[in-house]
Amino acid sequence: MYNKTDEELTKLGAVITTNEIKQEPELWQEAFENYIAKKNEIDNFIEKITNEVTGRIRVIFTGAGSSAYVGDTAAPYLSENGDRKHFVFEAIDTTKIVSTPKQYLEANQPTILVSFARSGNSPESVATVDIAEKMVKKLWQLTITCAPEGKLAQHAESDDHNLVLLQPALSNDKGFAMTGSFSCMLLTTLLVFDTKHTDEEKSQYVKQISSMGREVIKRENEIQKLVDLDFDRLVYLGSGALGGLTREAQLKVLELTAGQKATVFDTSMGFRHGPKSFINEKTLLFDFISNDAYSRQYDIDILDEVAGDKIALSTMGVGVKSKQNFENDNFVFEEGTDSIPDGYMAFPDIMFAQTLALLTSIKVKNTPDTPSATGTVNRVVKGVTIHDFE
Repeated sequence: MYNKTDEELTKLGAVITTNEIKQEPELWQEAFENYIAKKNEIDNFIEKITNEVTGRIRVIFTGAGSSAYVGDTAAPYLSENGDRKHFVFEAIDTTKIVSTPKQYLEANQPTILVSFARSGNSPESVATVDIAEKMVKKLWQLTITCAPEGKLAQHAESDDHNLVLLQPALSNDKGFAMTGSFSCMLLTTLLVFDTKHTDEEKSQYVKQISSMGREVIKRENEIQKLVDLDFDRLVYLGSGALGGLTREAQLKVLELTAGQKATVFDTSMGFRHGPKSFINEKTLLFDFISNDAYSRQYDIDILDEVAGDKIALSTMGVGVKSKQNFENDNFVFEEGTDSIPDGYMAFPDIMFAQTLALLTSIKVKNTPDTPSATGTVNRVVKGVTIHDFE
């Protein structure tokens, strides 16, 4: 797909999605440059909050769909690598906050609401901000969005308690599925809140993940061979941040095939507790292998177990080489090393998953740019009634 002309891709209904995945490594570099340009403003914003509040501040990562999964990936990583003295990191979907706000928001708990939004126009995202502003007495906001003209970005204007971090213009995906928008918002979040690593270290991580992303593009034929297998089910597993990433990975296949391939996601440890029943002889199973030596053992354990059971069509590890490795099939990133923290490994991992989903969509004769033939599932959710909350 990545070597086809735009004319060829247009005939397949895949020109937008293919090019949007392909450009992600360059967008990550741009997102890092944007972060550096705003670094002083970001630091001043955070410092004012920590100076004003005694005790730990609740940081809620929120969004709907893929935007929610940004938080699912970021929160575990930042709970280890962020400023735990001042912050408690949580990921809570806007859909949960809007429908049951009293179960998730605390009036007297100082909170930073971090809203992720490609367009900034999803009804739940707008409503979450409105409800939080009504309920939480000490509230600050970070609006991480790809659309300056969106409702969330516009709402934040002239509010010194709300800092907008716009993503690269080309990350505002025109395709149905979120690709560059997801990865750029995730990267910006790690750059802002990862206090364990210096900006120089972060710069090196971005260079490495960009090289690994380009490696995915070069190795499309290897992913195509997996897609060519006779499968109808797909499983993604991982631990910690990469366990959070599995939800986004499986969603890409579900979205781009319009449900023609069944999918499951779970943590490497959690999968045994029932969901393993999903596997049959037409199942592809992938595990995003952690670079944390301790967690990595559990990822490899489940791969060994499933491979030993001989119940899946294919069992594969996705990651880099380390001292301990899965001894069977792997997609090994040759450009990476096990020194890259898991939060940053999420980027080449998700490009692998996006590419597999793209190729699978073509395999089932769907059109990746407009995968919902019925039109009942939309790029920006429609048909949502937001009820008044007092």
